[in-house]
Amino acid sequence: MKPVNDSENNSMKRIIVGISGASGVIYGIRMLEVLRSKGIEVHLIVTEAAKKIAGYEHDINYEKIKSLAKFCHSNDDIAAPIASGSFITEGMIIVPCSIKTLSGIANSYSDNLMIRAADVCLKERRKLILMVRETPLHLGHIELMAKVTRIGGIIVPPVPSFYHKPKSIDDIIDQTIGKILDLFGIDHNLFKRWE
Repeated sequence: MKPVNDSENNSMKRIIVGISGASGVIYGIRMLEVLRSKGIEVHLIVTEAAKKIAGYEHDINYEKIKSLAKFCHSNDDIAAPIASGSFITEGMIIVPCSIKTLSGIANSYSDNLMIRAADVCLKERRKLILMVRETPLHLGHIELMAKVTRIGGIIVPPVPSFYHKPKSIDDIIDQTIGKILDLFGIDHNLFKRWE
């Protein structure tokens, strides 16, 4: 992984990161690394499925993931501070976002903390970024993404671009992470921009 530019003071920023049970947990781990290097206060939620997938895909355990965030909340803890609109954040990133989580958010079915925190971001008009990780998509998936978009969320699937001439998987991951950081106005040097 490339080093990250830490020139900006982001100590006052607070972002919620959710890692749900879809392939691509490495995107969530990289997001945590970058936000930590920027001094951003991260509140993390990891689903049980995501914990298992991290082990399968990357031999990374939950304790290692947890160590990358300032605060870690149980997905069952519906009384956590991030479940309330009075707890101010810049917004939330779910990376990766499973179809199950997408469905819960689209339908305001807040049966766990991840979906409740996302719902809070929507109702408070804060940024909600979902890196939906599924392919191929059927019409039901597309309709869920459209519904979330209509209620204020932003869908950012991990679709690589190649104008920056990636040399590794890390370069491809960083380009997607960089696109999400752009949406929050967070400076970075994760990929070469089109000029």
